[in-house]
Amino acid sequence: MLVIGAGQDGVRAVMDMLGFLKSRPSFVSFDDLTEAMAGGINGYTAACLVSDGSVDLGDYAEVITALKTQLPTLLILDYPRGEGDAELRHGQAEGFTGRMHAPVALNQLRFELERLPQPANEPDRRPKPRHVLVGQSLAMRRVRQLIERVAGTDASVLILGESGTGKELVAREIHRQSKRANAAFVPLNCGAIPRDLLESELFGHEKGAFTGAITARPGRFEMAEGGTLFLDEIGDMSLDMQVKVLRVLQEQTFERVGSNKTLTADVRILAATHRDLEQEIAAGRFREDLFYRLNVFPIEVPPLRARPEDIEPIIGALLSRLEADDGISLDFTDQALDALSAHPWPGNVRELGNIVERLRILYPDQRIDIDYLPSRIVGEDKVVVTPDDRERGIERSPGDYINNIRLTHAGVDLRALVARLEIRLISQALELNDGVVARAAKTLGLRRTTLVEKLRKYDIRTD
Repeated sequence: MLVIGAGQDGVRAVMDMLGFLKSRPSFVSFDDLTEAMAGGINGYTAACLVSDGSVDLGDYAEVITALKTQLPTLLILDYPRGEGDAELRHGQAEGFTGRMHAPVALNQLRFELERLPQPANEPDRRPKPRHVLVGQSLAMRRVRQLIERVAGTDASVLILGESGTGKELVAREIHRQSKRANAAFVPLNCGAIPRDLLESELFGHEKGAFTGAITARPGRFEMAEGGTLFLDEIGDMSLDMQVKVLRVLQEQTFERVGSNKTLTADVRILAATHRDLEQEIAAGRFREDLFYRLNVFPIEVPPLRARPEDIEPIIGALLSRLEADDGISLDFTDQALDALSAHPWPGNVRELGNIVERLRILYPDQRIDIDYLPSRIVGEDKVVVTPDDRERGIERSPGDYINNIRLTHAGVDLRALVARLEIRLISQALELNDGVVARAAKTLGLRRTTLVEKLRKYDIRTD
């Protein structure tokens, strides 16, 4: 989404909302619009023109007209009705695909974006769900049952679990199945926002409310109006902010920072934490009254080590999503899947996802066997030759690898396995000996003539 305005600070609130809606906003000023269009705007599917009344749009009429012919363009008048450009105020500006007036609500903006036509011969790039709950273990079936029970209500939900277990996925699934599904789902990681900025992030602020508040900005409660606000890592929230969140839960009202105007909040609250909040209460770090407000319906997400049978379907879902992005595929042998299933996964699904992405980068479009896995996944008692070992300069014996091969009922292509092992060891021997065949043969315990035959057999070059 191309965003045009007088200055980036003036369109910050609009860009924040577009970011929440996964529209990938990119800013260009009115003064730079002509140059940007000359460079090509084929990478954009739509444009959003924000007028705050500080510039005369008549000065840019020609380039704005050209923009409207190339991209569906949404006009946002970011000033109160009755002010600003008279031509726009009276509806005489034509050619805009949609039009909005301040204050801009997130739900309204999403509705206008969904109405924008897609350019010809372009795929539909409207936001689609990318992450879903995966797994058919008893523990995950129980989580799904709880989600189905609570989704249709407006009850507050406290989602508990270790880091990386997928607490936000549970929150998104509750929202998806709720009566608020057509409104916004707005996440906020309370532990990632500095303490002195969290109030502004939650409740918004008025222009001049504090140093750097160049323009008014809506907070997450306003963005989530009519929808769901997900407060992740709420156990990291300071006590003074807990009081203010409790007030919103009790009274459904709040004020922006720097304003005495009371706003209403029709928002469902979902919260999550990896902490034991009852211990936090005992230590004086969490308010007991807020805990009981949030803990109406607790859902505990099991760690990955408690459901190893879900690892294979999770890997399948990850690969399907990643392959749809870049076309790179990956496959795993039974031995590799066995090793992955045996790992305790302290980082849970997040750690598993990182391993899968790393393997795709190292071995694109290949079949992953156990010797491709990092040694920390395979285990200390199963030493294998891995890229990690080479990076750290650790000397491994290939015999260690052979001694720890585990054969399953799925069987193995022995000829292909032996050939692959020979190719890798011959190539490494040549590399260790600067391509000198005689020295490589000695490293491998072979006659020089035998190694030459194998070089021809596998078409391995020494230059």
